Parts: sequence; structure tokens; C-alpha cells
Amino acid sequence: MAQNETIQLDHGAGGLASRRLLERVFAKHLANDVLAQMDDAAVLAAPGGRLVVSTDSFVVDPLFFPGGDIGCLAVHGTVNDVAMRGGRPLYLTAGFVLEEGLALADLERVVASMGRAAAQAGVKVIAGDTKVVGRGQADKLFINTAGIGVLADGLELGASRARAGDAVLVSGTLGDHGVTIMAARQGLGLDLSTRSDTAPLADLVADVLAACPGARLFRDPTRGGLATALKEIAEASGVAMELDEAAIPIAGAVAGACELLGLDPLYLANEGKLICVAPAEQAQAALAAMRGHRLGDRAAIIGRAVAEKPGRVWLNTAVGGRRLLEMLSGEPLPRIC
Repeated sequence: MAQNETIQLDHGAGGLASRRLLERVFAKHLANDVLAQMDDAAVLAAPGGRLVVSTDSFVVDPLFFPGGDIGCLAVHGTVNDVAMRGGRPLYLTAGFVLEEGLALADLERVVASMGRAAAQAGVKVIAGDTKVVGRGQADKLFINTAGIGVLADGLELGASRARAGDAVLVSGTLGDHGVTIMAARQGLGLDLSTRSDTAPLADLVADVLAACPGARLFRDPTRGGLATALKEIAEASGVAMELDEAAIPIAGAVAGACELLGLDPLYLANEGKLICVAPAEQAQAALAAMRGHRLGDRAAIIGRAVAEKPGRVWLNTAVGGRRLLEMLSGEPLPRIC
């Protein structure tokens, strides 16, 4: 591949250029026995159990940022959605919208990252599609993914299953991804040491379930952050949530950036953290399981579900006050994932 090669409109025309792009970039990094069939659709073998299916689109700007890129983010975001329902991710599909003029080297870098992320998550990319649009009709590269996993019989997790008295846990520091994207974006003039937390969470969920079989639900607090996710859970379950600000883990660089920019880390996106709601008597076991996993060493119990005023989320502040948390209103930073 020449250093200055770029995407051209005929790469999306379905002819020879499309075929060469498929072979030179996508098949090279995402190859597996299913994709090698090169048919219009994949026929899959699935272990026993129920299927879990999720889909998501990724438009993050910039394409590359400390700790990740749009490729691994697309894999992690979708397999994590499957994992939050207790599913074991198995397969992904991927659709690419490419802008004319995109450097082929950048595309290959993204696809190679997807291949590594898929291997780490234990999933195969089994179908895909590419479309090319003219200059100015998109912004370099967008990716849509769909994830398929299996759910063991008898395992029931969901946003409506929290009960009064349950403990609320998070697996680590919040806001790392959101602040990293802000710092990486041109024009903000920030120079921070933060890195995106983007990571696959299925193994962490499995470890927690093994230690805490009564876990009610998992949720990855992506757009809208912790506050929005807990508000949705409180409303779906008919309970209130009471959080202890001092217990919520936030890295020093993230806290400093939020103070500088006037942002609340409780509303920033995370791509490698999860919320777990668990019966109080199993909370310590769940916490130990999280801290025993490489992605959960900063895990903490941050609050509890209570019966009074269902649907509300309260924050007991570090200075002794009490603050009501609502869902995110507006978009502090578009194209965060």
C-alpha cells in the first residue's frame, strides 16, 4: 500500500476496487473461518442458551486518542452491551461509512485495532459492509456494529431488577474516556495524562456473577455517565438511589479537568467501567471479585437502593450536603463514542 493512498468513490462501488479493499484491509485483519465464506450472510453455530443481540454506531472524533481509537471502541462498546445482560459475546458484524479521501493507512490502522480487540474479547467479526461517500458528506470514518452472544438459562439481569436495600458498585474511576476525548480534540488546548478506559467487560461480569450469583443488574455508564444510568435504573426498578460522593472513584487528572472546564464527572462517558447492583449481603463478594480483576482494581461500593421517593437519585456530598441528580440534559461534548 502506498503511503499516500486514499479512499476513492469506486472503493464503495461494489466492483474491483471494493474487492481489493476488502482483501487488502478487512480480510487481512478480521479473518476467521466464518468470514472466509464470503457469502451474503453468515450461518453460525451457537452453544445452547438464549441469544443476546445489540447494535451501536461509532462516530468518535478524533479517530485516534490516548488509550484507543474508533476501531477498538466499536468492538468494546458492542460486546459490552451484550455482556451487561449477562451474555457471552460470540460474534460481531461491522458496517463502515468511509469518506472519499480517507487515508488507506488510517483505515488499515483502525481495522487492525478492531482485529486485536475482537481477539481479546473472544469474538469473531462474521459479516461486514462498506459504503463510500463523497468529500464533505461524512467525517472520515463511521462504524456500525452488531453484537451477538448467548445467555445461560436461568440468568436474569436487567434495569428493572434493583430492590430497596441493594448495594450499588462501580468497577473503577469514572470520566476517564470523556476527559481523554476532550483533551485529544483539537482546539481545547488541554494537555492531560489521561487515557481512555475502553475495554471489554464480559470477563469481569463473569467473575462478579461467579462470586455474587444474586447480582441484579449490570450497566456500562457510557453517554450520560453514572448519573444518567442510575436515574434510568431507579425509574425502571421503582426505587431511589442514594450515593456517597466520597466513595465514588475519580482520578485526580479527571477531577482537575472537570473543575477547569465546569463539567461534572458523574455525567461523563465511560467505555471500560460498569455499574453493578447486588443484594447487600453479597456486595463484599462482588467487590472482591471486581478488585481481583485487572479492570476492577479501583472498584468501590458507592451507595444503595432505597424505597423512599422512587425514581430519584440522591448524592450525599463530601461536604455534608445532599444533591438531586437528574438525567443528562443536552450534550456537553458530541461525538464522544
